[in-house]
Amino acid sequence: MTDAPKAHAAPAADAFSRGGLMLADGTFFEGTGFGAVGSAIGEVCFNTAMTGYQEILSDPSYAGQIVAFTFPHIGIVGTNDEDIETVTPAVRGLIVRADASHPSNYRNLLALDGWLKKHNIPAVAGIDTRALTSLIREKGMPHGVVVNLGDQPLDREALIKQAKSFAGLEGLDLAKDVSSTQTYKWDEMPWAWGEGYAKEAKPSFRVTVIDYGVKRNILRLLAGMGADITVVPANSTADEVLKHKPHGVLLSNGPGDPAATGAYSIPTIQGVINSGVPVFGICLGHQMLGLALGARTKKMTQGHHGANHPVKDLTTGKVEIVSMNHGFTVDRDTLPKGVTETHVSLFDDTNCGIKVDGKDIFSVQYHPEASPGPMDSHYLFERFAEAAKKRA
Repeated sequence: MTDAPKAHAAPAADAFSRGGLMLADGTFFEGTGFGAVGSAIGEVCFNTAMTGYQEILSDPSYAGQIVAFTFPHIGIVGTNDEDIETVTPAVRGLIVRADASHPSNYRNLLALDGWLKKHNIPAVAGIDTRALTSLIREKGMPHGVVVNLGDQPLDREALIKQAKSFAGLEGLDLAKDVSSTQTYKWDEMPWAWGEGYAKEAKPSFRVTVIDYGVKRNILRLLAGMGADITVVPANSTADEVLKHKPHGVLLSNGPGDPAATGAYSIPTIQGVINSGVPVFGICLGHQMLGLALGARTKKMTQGHHGANHPVKDLTTGKVEIVSMNHGFTVDRDTLPKGVTETHVSLFDDTNCGIKVDGKDIFSVQYHPEASPGPMDSHYLFERFAEAAKKRA
């Protein structure tokens, strides 16, 4: 399995670079290569968001995946040093209908092509993304190779062989690859117009975040609620989590198969639950909480990836428009007694939230930090903060 793009001499800046997407079944979408020269294999998914491409591409949850955007023009506002969710993007590759090579935005520091080169991510433009999306909707997320050939020749058979070599995400623990390897503190608050990121100077309660691939905006929103944040690695034990004396524990988002990550994280989460502190899970953290409580997870055919997904809160009857990025789901039929389903997807009725009856332990499948996306779900951070403050 090859993770990093293969190194080739880069073509001249004005040279035409061939590129494309080769699927494991031999289907080939030819286009123009941009970004890093080389190839990368992964699971191909489509994302329906119209904005926030930089946040999406820097989301650690996309480890092992190639992202195809359904919105045709990507790169319009360029890139900057603030709209990122991690400093080391884990996405394998990018597919777009049209690459906006001349971005226009006052915050732009680098065109998307340059940003992709900087992070060694190959990309292809000019393919029929509608056809690719239809294929994924009908047949599920395929294994594929995205390639920017530069001045190298196209070797179809080699690309097919490379695509077939990808083992897939089932049974794969990717959280360990994107998690921090050491404990650290966080005090950066949400971005403000004309001010940037302020620092939380007077925290009022303590939160320990278990980092399975945490997005920065989750940490920023917690800091904005007044949290003194300690982030610990994904493989931390319950004792290592609780030694920071948290008033609440957050289980972060992340990539890969939750059952594989659960091999070491389930005992930790169960220990945290038994301590009595409030627990809030997001995305992979939601799936990990479900597993720790006795439920099971399963692979989805095409997953949910986008910033416009309707989710119904069964406790209030309200509908939220949310950001999503997941290829696994909690199997509602396996939820144990004492655990209630709180949210469901209005696209396919899959589980999107659970809570432990009578306790401040809850989680959601989607991304309430909403970057990109609306702010419909920020109340979840407020709920978690209120529960934690009661113990402060």
